[in-house]
Parts: sequence; structure tokens; C-alpha cells
Amino acid sequence: MEILIKASQFILSLSLLIVLHELGHFIPAKLFKTRVEKFYLFFDYKFSIFKKKIGETVYGIGWIPLGGYVKISGMIDESMDTEQLKQEPKPWEFRSKPAWQRLIIMLGGVFVNFILGIFIYIMLMYSYGEKYLPNENVNDGIWVQDSLAVRLGLQNGDKILSVDGQKIKKFSDITIEFINGNNYTLERNGLIIEKELPVDFIDKLITRGKNAGMIVRPRSPFMFAEFQENSLNVDSELMDKDIVVAINGQSLKYQDEVENLLNKNKGKEISITVKRGENNKTFNLMVNENGKLGVIIYGLGFTDLEKLGYYELANVNYSLAAAIPAGINKSYQTLANYIKQLKKIINPNTGAYKGLGGFISIGSIFPSTWSAESFWNITAFLSIMLGFMNLLPIPALDGGHVVFTLWEIITRKKPSDKFLEYAQVTGFILLITLLIFANGNDVFRLFQ
Repeated sequence: MEILIKASQFILSLSLLIVLHELGHFIPAKLFKTRVEKFYLFFDYKFSIFKKKIGETVYGIGWIPLGGYVKISGMIDESMDTEQLKQEPKPWEFRSKPAWQRLIIMLGGVFVNFILGIFIYIMLMYSYGEKYLPNENVNDGIWVQDSLAVRLGLQNGDKILSVDGQKIKKFSDITIEFINGNNYTLERNGLIIEKELPVDFIDKLITRGKNAGMIVRPRSPFMFAEFQENSLNVDSELMDKDIVVAINGQSLKYQDEVENLLNKNKGKEISITVKRGENNKTFNLMVNENGKLGVIIYGLGFTDLEKLGYYELANVNYSLAAAIPAGINKSYQTLANYIKQLKKIINPNTGAYKGLGGFISIGSIFPSTWSAESFWNITAFLSIMLGFMNLLPIPALDGGHVVFTLWEIITRKKPSDKFLEYAQVTGFILLITLLIFANGNDVFRLFQ
């Protein structure tokens, strides 16, 4: 059921983005009186799931969910239909239109993607606002659980201040800033320390597999949930949601402090004080030879920690007027981060190419339960990503057509139809290769 919910959201989001992207080509083509022969969601090689001709255009749904297209008369596109190019240009064909009109038609899809992403982010800001843990509110520093964080030399209690000179505003942004950055600044016991991020940081992050996520967390209390099997303390007085606040009379606040003290008392009986509601209760427990109590503790989220009084979250609500610049800024940051990550992928030394993913990776970012906020957040991100990817100067993408059209405008020389045909084939092969590689990474990770 979880996979079905994720897949349904992915298909819905993808379908929406494809239809609106192609509509961005369709509308200016119609405005400039250019004939559109097909308008398709997904590809229809050999047959279609659905199709209906209205006027001069066939509208349909293909069976290959790799995208969609509009087939514009007189244009070399995904259909690779070059028969019409052997005839004299007709007034309604794409190739007969002025270069500036062709440029607008080709940029229409990208324009829609960017505008859609900005619009969704604006409405999300207006509808939900922002709730996050300000980095400056993590007064006692980070909790280092992750092996990668240890390899970076981070310690419990460190305060990560900035990455590449940019101050960290949201605690949850630390991992993505590490991915995009090269160096960072932290505070440790009052000292300011500068550290370099390893070039292959992303490679190390990827090799964590299912453990991938935040590399550091805010320090959290030791809150009891249940006993493990064969625990030495199964008959003790521990109760659900008890929070350890002292061991052998030594006051403690965080789980890492509790674990450190337990390791110093392996195989011993200890006096433990827990907070239970508004009261404290003290009793004895046994620490096993591994320095554990044989219990399972709660994994607490930011909201849980706020309710317990450990951290104060920022809760920002926006009027419609305020949501507009906030949404635009969110869109800009999303695009900027994506470009930084693309640069990392191009550099083989980072190992970031190993994290390149296909449909499984994209589908997996959707939540396993329906959440309108999450769905639209992801859709906005994908819309901006799709817009940028289509702008890349690769033949077979909108960006490739734009480059050739700009060349024509600047030089007053139009590339030959044969050249455009070869370029389209080359670009298509390149995209298929990239698609196979990205989805191959997904399959490899499934069996890793």
C-alpha cells in the first residue's frame, strides 16, 4: 500500500507537470498560427491508451511514462518525423515562422515550469507558512550519531555556524549545505574552528544507503519507550515516556550524556533518576556489559522536542503580499541548490554521480501517506528542476532548440534541416544513456 500511495502521487505530479509544460509550447504555437498535430501525455510508440482528434490536433495519452510532447508541424522533435521536411515549407509550419516566434514557442514550456514552481511556493507560504528549528536556538550544539559526522571530526555539543561563509538559518539545512559546500565553521567549547569538507563528501553520504538523511541532529533526551528482549531491567520501575535526568546523582539533559555515563558503568548497578510528568523518581537499574540498559528509546522530532521544552521552533505565517517575495526567494534557493548539486555531479572526484537517480528515486521522495503540503512542495521542486533541465543546451531538449535559434538570430544563418536532424538524434541518444544510467543506479541501490 505504501508503494502504491507513493507511486500514485508521483504519477499525478509528473502528469500535471508534463501537461502544463507542453501547454507552454502549445499556447504560443497556436497564437502564432502554427499547426500542432499532437498533444500527448507520455509517449505513444506504436499505440495510445487514449486519443481523440479535435480540430487539427490529436490529444492523447501514451503508454510509455517517460514524459510527453506536442508535435508541431515543420519541427524536428521527439517523433523524429522528417517526411514533412522533404516538402516545401507551408505557412503554418514551425520552420516557416520568424526566429523570434520559434524562440518563444520553445521557451514556453520552461517558462510555465518556473512560473508554476514559484506560484506553488507562494501559495504554500500563504497557506502553511514556515515552521522550522532555527540553528541559533540549538544552544547546546549538535548530537553526533552518524558515522559520517564522526569521520568529519564533529563532536557532540559542536555548533555549526556557517558553510562557505553563509550563516545557517535553519538547522535542517545543515546536510544540504554540506552537500553544496566546500568548508564550514563551527564553535566548540567557545573556540571558532574552520574545517574543510572532503571532496568526496557526497560519495560518503551516498554509501550510507538507507541511513542517508540528516548527518547531525539536535541533542535529544533519553526517553524510555519499551524494554528489549532479555533486558536485565524488565522488572524495573521504568515507565513509558520516562526521561532520564540523572545517574548516580549526576544531572543529565541529553541522550549522548546518558550513554557516555552508562559506558563508564558497564556491568554495574546504578542509581537513576527519571522525570515522570511533573515529578522525579529515583530507583536502581543494571547496566549490561555493553554499557546498555536493554531498552528502546523514543526518536523525537522537532515538534516533540519543542513540546518538551528543549527547543523553540520558529513559526512564520505570511499574508498573501508577504508570501509573494517569500515564495520567489524559496524558488531561487531551490534553483541555486540544484545548480550547485549539478556542478558536483559533473566533477567525478565528488562521487556525486553515484547519487543520480531515476524514477524510483524521484518516487521515493513522496511521503507514504497523503499530505497536500508535502505533495505540493515536491511538485514545486520538480517543476523548477524540470524547467532548468529543459534549459540545458542539449539537442532534443528545449535548451538545444533555443541555442540553435539564438545562433540563427545572431548570425542570420539558419542551421540546415539535416544538421538539426542529426543533432536531435545525438541528443536523444545522450538522454537515453543518461536515463539508463540514472535508473540503473536506482536498481543497483535496491540490491545493495
